[in-house]
Amino acid sequence: MSGPLIRPEGPQDIPGIDTAVAAAFGQRDEADLVLALRADPAWLPSLSLVAVVDGRVIGHIVFTRCQVGGHPALALAPLGVTPEHQREGVGGELVISGLLSARGAGERLVIVLGDPEYYGRFGFEAARQRDVTGPFGDIEEFQALRLRRPAPTGPVVYAPPFGA
Repeated sequence: MSGPLIRPEGPQDIPGIDTAVAAAFGQRDEADLVLALRADPAWLPSLSLVAVVDGRVIGHIVFTRCQVGGHPALALAPLGVTPEHQREGVGGELVISGLLSARGAGERLVIVLGDPEYYGRFGFEAARQRDVTGPFGDIEEFQALRLRRPAPTGPVVYAPPFGA
């Protein structure tokens, strides 16, 4: 497979995103989260990216607005790639493209709840090391990445669709 085209989503991609995210997780929860986030003020259209091969959405990543210590930051979630394209680097391409777009937009901090080994490749570290706290307690899976200085510190407030 040659690499996928990574680009911001367009209206024509919404059904494909829904299908790809549901397939990636083997359930509807994350696809429904994307739909709820899209309807929320936290949605940032330029930070919802798709990976497309032969006109078909095979992956999706979204960064939405959250608050850290009362200051704007980004939450990365969810990231999904269709099962037949997992372990081909598509997720990594989506993460890198999204982080470059976020940095270019002047964002200062990104948080994620995910595998520390996976996200550590992109510079994420335990959120506590950035003085960021979340509703999950002190767990390694809750991570932060500083994009610019000064980055906000303090408690995270997620967009309501996260239910956190």
